[in-house]
Amino acid sequence: MILLDTNYLILMLVPGSPEAQQLRAWIADHENLCTSSICWYEFVSGPVGERGRHLASAILGNRILPFAGEQAGVAARLFNATRRTRRMRIDAMIAAAAIHNRVTLATRNTSDFEPFVEHGLQLFSS
Repeated sequence: MILLDTNYLILMLVPGSPEAQQLRAWIADHENLCTSSICWYEFVSGPVGERGRHLASAILGNRILPFAGEQAGVAARLFNATRRTRRMRIDAMIAAAAIHNRVTLATRNTSDFEPFVEHGLQLFSS
């Protein structure tokens, strides 16, 4: 299963983008796609319109992974094991969702998530 980061959710809606092309390939390969509740929050509160939200929702179905106590514990461990900078808090939550659910994170911001790889995060970047 592939967890789509917020930037992937946004860029997959741009016709001809590498993310849109990758999305088509995943769909053709019957890959299961999901996102985290943190990414979904960022996506729906961002600049994407209703049409984009409906399309993303149709692609994801009900596969929005929750962020609850267990994921919060993983996120805290990730945050404390890395640089502990404020901007890493949300990234630690997203990484925790992927690690906890044993899924690969697709993102364009690999450098933001690389500190979490040694803690079990699997990254995909086109």
